[in-house]
Amino acid sequence: MTAEPLGAAKFEVRRSRFHAHLYRVAGPGDLAPVLAGHREAYPKAAHHCAALRCGSIEEFKNDGEVGRPGRVLLDLLRKHALDGHVLVVSRIFGGVLLGPGNVGRAFRDAGEAAIREAGVTR
Repeated sequence: MTAEPLGAAKFEVRRSRFHAHLYRVAGPGDLAPVLAGHREAYPKAAHHCAALRCGSIEEFKNDGEVGRPGRVLLDLLRKHALDGHVLVVSRIFGGVLLGPGNVGRAFRDAGEAAIREAGVTR
């Protein structure tokens, strides 16, 4: 991975594994290298969803995942007033379909755990 995460967490829901990391970034241009690092670190993950907040710029990526997990991660950054941060959650599919609601909850819980681990909760 290119940058060291401030916080990281592993979360499992019905055999799917979620790897969440929170990073401090200098600007929106840092999102692509962080995602590339996640793709390299978790090659078995089918989805690498992310959210970024830097000043007035907010962005999220669902990476083809069902529902809108990137939006859920962006809502977490807003909730904790984290500016200049990227939150990434990589999902390794466990063979059981979760559905949009459960997927959103799983991404939210994994993201919350990474934020707690970083010690930057509001």
